[in-house]
Order: sequence, then structure tokens, then C-alpha cells
Amino acid sequence: MNEVTVGGMRFALDLSQPLYEQVLKQIRSSIAKGEIALGEKIPSVREMAQALMINPNTVMRAYQELDREQLTGTRRGQGTFITTDADKVKAIRYRLAEEAVDEFFAKLSSLGFTASEIAAILRSRGGAEQ
Repeated sequence: MNEVTVGGMRFALDLSQPLYEQVLKQIRSSIAKGEIALGEKIPSVREMAQALMINPNTVMRAYQELDREQLTGTRRGQGTFITTDADKVKAIRYRLAEEAVDEFFAKLSSLGFTASEIAAILRSRGGAEQ
């Protein structure tokens, strides 16, 4: 799994997972982390596909999903730009956090931990208010 930087975004693609989902997830993450500024132009589909060495249709599908979520907007003849709506980015950031927490709880629950044991682990690691 090689790491590639394209337009300020870092990508590490795993060929055993759907590429479209990985590209989408990694761009969302870059937006949420602020690695890409609001209103910033992102690489064209062709540029992204060439840099990642994947099919342009895969990148196009990820870009269309970002457009649908209103995280990006395509301006005809100019390219694709990150939204300037900070509230949209904040909403995505919180959604990603909620998904991470859900995965965390599911993983620990599958290991047999109860909610109170999970809370104790978080407190011991400094991750929760006491």
C-alpha cells in the first residue's frame, strides 16, 4: 500500500477494498481535517486518476458523491472546488466522529466489554471527562 499525495491530499489505497469508497473516504477525511481549504480547487478527475493509477470512472464516481453531499461543487470549465460552507464541513466532521465512535463501541462490544467497562477504559486513557 503506497502513499501518494495529490493536491494536498494523502492517499493510501488498498487494492483489496473498493477503490471508489477509499477515494471518497480519504477526500472526506482531508476536508474534515482541514488539509484542503474551503473553496480550494481539487485535482481534475484525470489528474487524480493518473496520480493514483486508477480508472478515471472510479474517481468520477467519488467526485459525484462529494457533489451530491454538497462537499464539492463543479464549475463548468473551471474544475471542482471544495464547498465554502463551513457548516457543511463541520457536519461531515461530526458524522465521521460518530462513525468512528460507533465502530469503536462495536469492536469493544464484540470483545465482550460492557458500556461501563468501555467508559472505565476511556477514563483510564484520559479520553473522557471525569
